[in-house]
Formats: sequence, C-alpha cells, structure tokens
Amino acid sequence: MKKFAVLLFIYLFAISVATVASAEDSEMKLSLKEAVKLAIERNLDLRAELYNPAQAESDLKKNRAIYETHLTLDTSYQQSNTYSPSLGSGVDQSTYVLTPGAYQLLPTGGTLGLKYQNYRQDNSTNVPLGTYWSSSLGLTLTQPLLKNFGKETTELNIRVSELSKETSISHLKSRILAIVAQVRTEYFKLVSFKEDFESRKTSLDLAKKVLSDTDSRVKAGVLPAMENLNAQFGVSSREKELIDAEKAVRDQVDVLTGLLQINKVENIVTTDKPETFALVINEAEALKRAISSRPELDELKGQLATTELQTSVARNQTMPSLNLTSSVALTGLDKDYGRDMERLGSLNYPAWSVGLQLDYPIGNESARNDYIKSRLKSEQTKIQIASLRSSIEIEVKNAIRSVNSSFKQLDVANRARLYADERVKAYLKKGEVGLATTKDILDVENDLVTAKSNQIKAYAGYATALNQLWKSTGELLEREGITVDSSKSDAIYKDAR
Repeated sequence: MKKFAVLLFIYLFAISVATVASAEDSEMKLSLKEAVKLAIERNLDLRAELYNPAQAESDLKKNRAIYETHLTLDTSYQQSNTYSPSLGSGVDQSTYVLTPGAYQLLPTGGTLGLKYQNYRQDNSTNVPLGTYWSSSLGLTLTQPLLKNFGKETTELNIRVSELSKETSISHLKSRILAIVAQVRTEYFKLVSFKEDFESRKTSLDLAKKVLSDTDSRVKAGVLPAMENLNAQFGVSSREKELIDAEKAVRDQVDVLTGLLQINKVENIVTTDKPETFALVINEAEALKRAISSRPELDELKGQLATTELQTSVARNQTMPSLNLTSSVALTGLDKDYGRDMERLGSLNYPAWSVGLQLDYPIGNESARNDYIKSRLKSEQTKIQIASLRSSIEIEVKNAIRSVNSSFKQLDVANRARLYADERVKAYLKKGEVGLATTKDILDVENDLVTAKSNQIKAYAGYATALNQLWKSTGELLEREGITVDSSKSDAIYKDAR
C-alpha cells in the first residue's frame, strides 16, 4: 500500500511538472529587439529574397569569365586518290593536321590568338615535293575599330551584373525596412492591447466594489433597490468590455507570432514600452537623410545607371562594323620534321598580314531603334526617380507632422487621465456620504476608462508616428543596429558552388 502511494505521488508529481513545463512553453518573454531579430531571421520571404543577390553574384562571376584564356586543339586527317594528267596516273595523298592554340578576349574588344600548326602530307610520288612537313607559329589579332570597340562595350554585362547585385541588395534592404517597421508597429500594438486589458480588469474590480457597497447600503435601507440594478449593469458592461479586450490581446498575439514564425506560443509577455521622449526634428535634415538613405531610391538609381550604360553601348552599336585583322607568323618546311623545326626557329621565313573588314547594314534600323528604346527607358527611369523623390518628401513631411501632433495628443491624454483619476476619487467620497448616486460613480469611472484608453492609444500612436518617421527617413535600420550587405547572399552562393 505504501509502495502504491509512493508511485502515485511520483506519477502526480510528474504530471504537475509536465503541466507547468507546458504552461511555461506556451508563454514567451519578448523584447522589441528580440522580436525584430526573430522576424529577420525567420521570415521566409526575406530568406527567399537573399537568393536574388546570390543569383546576381553568379551572373557576375559568369560574365567576368569572358577574360578566361581559351585553349584550342584542331586536328584532322584526309586521304585522297586523284588522277594527275602530267603523270598519266593516279596520285595517293594523305594529309594530317595538328594545331594547338590559345586565344583571349582583350578589354578593347579585340581577340588575341596564338596557333602552332603542324601539317604533314604524304604523296605517292615525289612530284612536286613528295612527303613533307610544314609548320607555323603565328599570332593573330582581330580588333574592332568602331562598333564593339572599347572596355565599356566589352564589359557591359559585367557592369550590368554588378549593378543588378547592388539593386537587389537595395531591394532586400527595402523589404527588411518594411518588416522591421511592421514588427515594431505590431509589438507596440500588443503592448497597448495588454495595457487596455489591465485597465478593463481594474475597471471591473472597481465596478464590483461599487456593487458590493451598493448592495450593503440597499440591504441597510440607505439606498433604493434601483441603485443595485445600476451597479449590476455596470459590472456586466465591464465584463463584456474585458472579454473584448482579452480577445484583442489573443488576436494580436497570433498576429505577432505569425509575423515572427513562432510556434506553440499562446502568450507573449512584452518587456519594452513605447518611446515617450520628445523628439526635436529638423525638417531639412530629415528630408536630406531620406533622399540619401531610402533603399527604394537607391534601387531606382541603380536601374538608371544600368539603362544609361546600356544606352551608351546601344549608341556604339549604331556605328559601322570596321575590324582590323592582322597576323604575324614564323614558318618552316622540310621532308624531315626536325629540319622543319630548325627552319621555323631560324626566323628566316616570317609571314605577316594586315587587313580591314567593313560591315554596315543599309538603314541600320535595328541598332538605331535599340538605341532609341534605351534612351526612352533612361528618361522613363529619371521621371520615376523624380516622382519617388516627391513622394518621399511628402511622406517625410506628413510623418513629421504626425510625430508633433501625436506628442501633443500624448500630453493631453496624460492630463486627461490625471483629471479622470481625481474625479473618480472625488465621486467615491461623495458616494460615501450620499452626495453621489451609483450611476454617477459608474459614469465618472467610465470616463476614467475612456481616459486610460485614450492615453494608451496616445502612447501607441506616438510610437507608431516615430516608427513611420524613421522608416520614411530610412534611419530605422540604423536605429535598430541592422546592417544590410551581401555577406549572407554571398555565403549562399559559395554553398551552392
């Protein structure tokens, strides 16, 4: 029996520990900085966004590969039997060619090549040479002089890839900025809902106390029974408001946990309060900061740099194609391969050539319209930048006005809360001496709840206004200590190699 009692105690203790652990797991203490960190680390959209700079890095590495040296090897064998009128018989010939080489693109747009050709021909007769070796070591250069000339044209795709990576980082920064602002807004919204819930609980407790006091006085015959109904109505009204406030808290917890990708958390205990300090704002400096810091503007500027570069290259493509071709070589020829190499190395049998190639389509409408399209795209992007700058300026000015207005509302709400507190205390004293009815007390207490609610909303409103201002000026990430660069996307690229 004692053994059974011990086992039962252990079992019940284990259940209680598991229950407590489960309750602890369902609740989470969370600071604002931790919330921002979790949002950035766990947001799936942001994780997907990191792959764009990684892909841009892949394009960049690919386009830089145009300067890689290419090794070549050409080889062939040919067998033929032809009739020779001078010999009056057939001639058997076999030819073997082996040509290793290398070539590389130059920044000027030209191509430099090196070839070492070995040519062996076997004839069935000794006319004219019979069997012999012919070798050459040559250097060739093909250089565009008009169209496709210059580093800008040659490295167009490299520069476009660099700009594409920069704009993708700016876009990532813009997404992070929006998410941080959203997390801050939702976090402080939860703070305000929790404070409102506590305010409703206090209001309900006070209404219950009024009901208890009223009930005692009705029983004592000091107050009429009607006062009891007023007190009961006050309690039920506040119970309903408390239920609504509790639902608002739970709904907001779900919003925040979904945003932070937190599972199995039923309650979040917030540890930070909204900012209440007075912020002195210089409008000119705020506007200047916004123009220099907003990632959306940086993204458009990157797109403009790309289109202007493409426009410059497109203009080059409207020119005629005029190419310089040149070559220089050392040659050798003999029946013996060793003697063939001696003649090749003697430098006594050089060969060289130089020439020009011209190609120009009549009308050249294709290249001309590509150039026109690029110009139009550049002008369009400039207009978009001007429009965005105007929108940012309006956004910053509105945010500044909102901060100033919200701070004034905060001061008014604080004073109203103090006045409401004093009114409730005064009416409670009046009620004790019969100078105030239950309805009077409940009415002023209702005014206090409204004042508390307005105060809570004012704090949340001021925090939201500050949040919007820092987002509009682009300084929110800096205030949160967040730096956005290509390190994580570069790591994704390296892992994929």
